Amino acid sequence: MGLFDGLAEAREQKKTEGFMRAALKEAQKAYDMHEVPIGCVIVKDGKVLAKACNKRNHDKSVLSHAEILAIQAACKKIKDWRLEDCTMYVTLEPCPMCAGAIVQARIPHVVIGAMNPKAGSAGSVINILKTPGFNFNCEVETGLLADESSALLSSFFKDLRETKAAAENTDGTSEDEETTDDADGDNASADSADTESAEGTDSDSE
Repeated sequence: MGLFDGLAEAREQKKTEGFMRAALKEAQKAYDMHEVPIGCVIVKDGKVLAKACNKRNHDKSVLSHAEILAIQAACKKIKDWRLEDCTMYVTLEPCPMCAGAIVQARIPHVVIGAMNPKAGSAGSVINILKTPGFNFNCEVETGLLADESSALLSSFFKDLRETKAAAENTDGTSEDEETTDDADGDNASADSADTESAEGTDSDSE
């Protein structure tokens, strides 16, 4: 590889990481709203087209996953349901619902932060994004800023456990306690023992 090729690759990597960091900022917004911290950014022509964070508790809707909300915003912006020239950056491997929506929206390229061994649908449990029988498959990259995504999830569930313990000590039940129970099994980061799961059960978190 020549010097110029190396510089071009480094610039592209920096740009790609920038988009994932934008998704992490969205995940932090979810964290601040007491939602499971997952963020998503959709990019077109090198610019952010849409971004969203998990709002399932806030909206009281199972559909309010970060990926779904970002897809809706992107489609509205370009006035088309097809996102054929876009790339999605998402901090956690999509669940079956979100993976299906990605395929339906014809998003050709998906970049994932942390993997989700209990409910991931981009290779961990099933791979909806690359199913041979479908008429559309996505190119998938994994592991971009995975440590940052995992750390945010671990911190969130640690906080929830502490909140739950405090609530139990006062014989009270808080919304955060409900979130902790519901999130168990739903959106899990792969490499952290501290991270609960958040996409395999009826959860009020993403």
